[in-house]
Amino acid sequence: MNLIIDVGNSFVKLAVFHEDKLKHKEVVDLDNIIEHIKFLKKEYASIKRAIISSVGKLKQTEINKIKEYFDLLVLSDETSLPFKNSYKTPKTLGVDRIALVCAAVQQFPNNDTLIIDAGTCITYDFVTSNNEYLGGAISLGLSMRYKSLNNLTANLPLLELEIPKSIVGGSTKESIHSGVVYGVLKEIDGVIETYKLKYLDLTVILTGGDTKILSNQLKSSIFANSNFLLEGLNYILQFNSNE
Repeated sequence: MNLIIDVGNSFVKLAVFHEDKLKHKEVVDLDNIIEHIKFLKKEYASIKRAIISSVGKLKQTEINKIKEYFDLLVLSDETSLPFKNSYKTPKTLGVDRIALVCAAVQQFPNNDTLIIDAGTCITYDFVTSNNEYLGGAISLGLSMRYKSLNNLTANLPLLELEIPKSIVGGSTKESIHSGVVYGVLKEIDGVIETYKLKYLDLTVILTGGDTKILSNQLKSSIFANSNFLLEGLNYILQFNSNE
């Protein structure tokens, strides 16, 4: 069994896989990561290997502690990957984006695939049918757009996400919801359509924290999978274990 440790800026996703099957998933505070990992080690005694993907701050002492429990792989730009990376600045490519591409290569082999991760940021990552990663785009996510309108203006309030009933906002609050939500939806649909002009048989995956909110609102045909990144990390661990 494999333990997947996905470290964000504030929280950590922990997942247990048996081969390709997700058996357990939880979100924990970064401060309590070691205690939760100890608990999982007791609950799933057959876990032998683990992988860490960290875009947040994980202390070296914590990494060393995890190494005491498992055969540990820390994902980086030097990790062996199942695709050709043609990104011009590979050392600046986020490990989360690497994991998403690996999931696409495993689950949609020989497909031109666009992966859209709708979280704090919206990232777009494209891998060709020849397993070559070309790059993509980074944009503002829903929550970041709400916060920017509040932080960078004098009078606009900070609102919680709400799906607008109409594209025409009849008040300031309704106008903000319309601008943020429809702005994101039209952006995503527009990006997909632009890719489809060049890659006619395009597979599109939507993942990330805002998957449920956005998936039913988009007009484009997509595969929605909120666990895509975790599945990609599990595949990277399998790929490196088989070398």
